[in-house]
Amino acid sequence: MSALNPSSSVLRAALLAVAVLICMPDVGVAGAANELPAISSRQRAEKKNFTDAEIMDGFLKTAFGAEYHLAGRVDRIRKFDGPVRVYAESDRADRKAQLAKVVADIGKRVQHLDIAMIATSDAANVRVKLVRDRDLFRTISSFYGAEKAREIRSSLDPQCLSGFRKNDNFEIEHSDVILTVDNGDFTFLDCAYEELLQSLGPINDTASVPWTMFNDNVSMGYFDVYDQYILNVLYDPRIKPGMTVAEVKEVLPAVLADVRAWVKRVNDLKD
Repeated sequence: MSALNPSSSVLRAALLAVAVLICMPDVGVAGAANELPAISSRQRAEKKNFTDAEIMDGFLKTAFGAEYHLAGRVDRIRKFDGPVRVYAESDRADRKAQLAKVVADIGKRVQHLDIAMIATSDAANVRVKLVRDRDLFRTISSFYGAEKAREIRSSLDPQCLSGFRKNDNFEIEHSDVILTVDNGDFTFLDCAYEELLQSLGPINDTASVPWTMFNDNVSMGYFDVYDQYILNVLYDPRIKPGMTVAEVKEVLPAVLADVRAWVKRVNDLKD
């Protein structure tokens, strides 16, 4: 049960519903990230005030659906329903340190998401493989098979990608993320945020929402306020795996009121 998003980078591939998400090349993490001019300039220009309708629209467009649908249902909420533990496989200590900051930043800004790095793979339900760009195709082939890897390379030419496996209750059980380490700091951080966040559930990219990193025309390099709204709504306990659009709409106003208070506080936003 799989899906592929040829325009924005999403491939879902494997038996139980694997989503594979691809970050396309472009020219980001509190601390080290905002030292990069490409990131700090985006942060200065970032829109931070959104109406309820704008947030709801982006949430529904990214949390449901898949632009290319191979198999399985995509009309339900998909998310982890427990702690998320991330293991990084790499010999690049600098990139592993950057990834750890990305994970910590996500954990800081999503209220009901328990996410953290761990030192061994045994208890990990998110595995991040850091590879050289020249080894990307071979790594994708080892994950998804040579035929699917050729399809990805010919149609998308990705610089990174991720996928998840969900069960019959639409709970994500395991995610795999592949990031390239040698395409510059901005590309690494931009891919790391997008791939990790999408592998948590909001897999449907959309060109109609201009403020989300889940838009092919938008590159952030950091965890922007708008996407914090999306992830905080998704991981609110009232939003459950398997919920339909109609079920989500019933609880969304109450959820959004609490999410607004949290995002305002964690980002020190002004009225």
